[in-house]
Amino acid sequence: MNHWLTAPILIPLLGGILQVFMGYAPISLRRTIAIATTVLLLVSTIVLLVLASDDGYRLYAFGNWQPPFGIVLVLDRLAALMLILTAILALFCHLFAIGGADEGNRQFHALFLFQLMGLNIAFLTGDLFNLFVAFEVLLIASYGLLMHGGGTARTVPGLHYVVLNLIGSAVFLISVGMIYSVTGTLNMADLAVKIPRIQGESLNLVKAGGMMLLVVFALKAALIPLCFWLPKAYAKATAPVAALFAVMTKVGIYAILRVYLLVFGDDAGELANLGMDWLFPLALITLTMGVIGALGADNLKTLVAWQVIISVGTLLAPIALGSEAGISAALFYLLSTTWTVAGLFLVAELVANQRGTAGDRIITAPKMRNRTFLSVLFLIGAVAAAGLPPLSGFFAKLLILKSTTPGPEMAWLWSVILIGSFFTVIAYSRAGSIVFWRTVEGHIEKPEPLGGNVSVAAGALVALSVIIVALAGPISDYTDATAAQLFNPDGYLQILEAPVVSEDK
Repeated sequence: MNHWLTAPILIPLLGGILQVFMGYAPISLRRTIAIATTVLLLVSTIVLLVLASDDGYRLYAFGNWQPPFGIVLVLDRLAALMLILTAILALFCHLFAIGGADEGNRQFHALFLFQLMGLNIAFLTGDLFNLFVAFEVLLIASYGLLMHGGGTARTVPGLHYVVLNLIGSAVFLISVGMIYSVTGTLNMADLAVKIPRIQGESLNLVKAGGMMLLVVFALKAALIPLCFWLPKAYAKATAPVAALFAVMTKVGIYAILRVYLLVFGDDAGELANLGMDWLFPLALITLTMGVIGALGADNLKTLVAWQVIISVGTLLAPIALGSEAGISAALFYLLSTTWTVAGLFLVAELVANQRGTAGDRIITAPKMRNRTFLSVLFLIGAVAAAGLPPLSGFFAKLLILKSTTPGPEMAWLWSVILIGSFFTVIAYSRAGSIVFWRTVEGHIEKPEPLGGNVSVAAGALVALSVIIVALAGPISDYTDATAAQLFNPDGYLQILEAPVVSEDK
């Protein structure tokens, strides 16, 4: 077993526990320890990324229980990619938070770290029930983070978020219970072995459980019609929380990739590619709805929140088509859109702080301070989000378009993505021109100063869209290898026979 697999879980767990007991310590000390914890987490994910790059699978079995029994963590290329994506995002969100957004709640950093722990468990677990546990951990932490800052403006969207996710958790439990009643296991590798052998009435029970599970993951990913809770909830959250939540929908997308390529993949017999026929049209409708919402947004945060919906549709469409090239392109786009959307949430907050009572509303207002700097950040983020050249969003969407084979699906995908991108450009152009260039006479009273931490954090996340372009070759090679690994599940199934005790530390 490789003990490095426990690091992304133990580091935020221990850091969060320490923050709980330091609630009354000076805020400067709490901030220092929080940032140090996030940096350590990033270092551990880099190590795991290097380990996973050899195309091997690494296993950690708690208590030395041989799979499929007990709790297992499994590292492969996909898990490593999601871990480092989250760690980089978390570092800059945390850096932004210590600029003042963490004030007013002594347990903000504890909740933030517990959220990271839940995310990392979800990416590493090799068991469906422990995936449910991971969802509950990150959701409980997200409830607290969503309410951070107080006020009725956050209470109602937060209540909708809580109720829907509690319903999703109940459906999750029912679905895994149905699958377990037939297979006698929830280990994903063991399920991939047993499900192709199921016949008769049991087949319908597992099919129903699998479809219910897809509904749960669609709720987590914010797929239509389960997406309408997201824009208000994200728009009302504090900036670093909304930015961190940019990865929350990707957990649902990760779960779809992991479960429906491994357990219900091409080798699943009569249950092969379960639900994918429904997923493709729903993804296109989700993308369309996101564009419509962006066009009608009346403030920058809501505009960016609808961009999250757009990205969900754009990601799930090639995943539903099920080609290796499409999965690789989707993973490339996942990196780009997560960091870009998070950066735009932070930029929107900086703009709101500079515009006085106008906030981030898309209305004319007196000229703001630092307009040039903020407008450049918004421009870069908008170009990357809309998919215009020469930034990462353009190359990601180009890869998605190229991954499709001629046919009706190709016509629908090309049409929706290209037309959607055009109207997304209009939405960002309208918002940017009104907020940054259409000014009125007057002055803004006491705009908040633009601090170094918040400027660096927002600028760094937006700049990642440029860095992705510079590293497009290595990143594309990695996503290609990841997709190839996902379409060859034999290596994952070998964890059932892997020794749980070894000298590998």
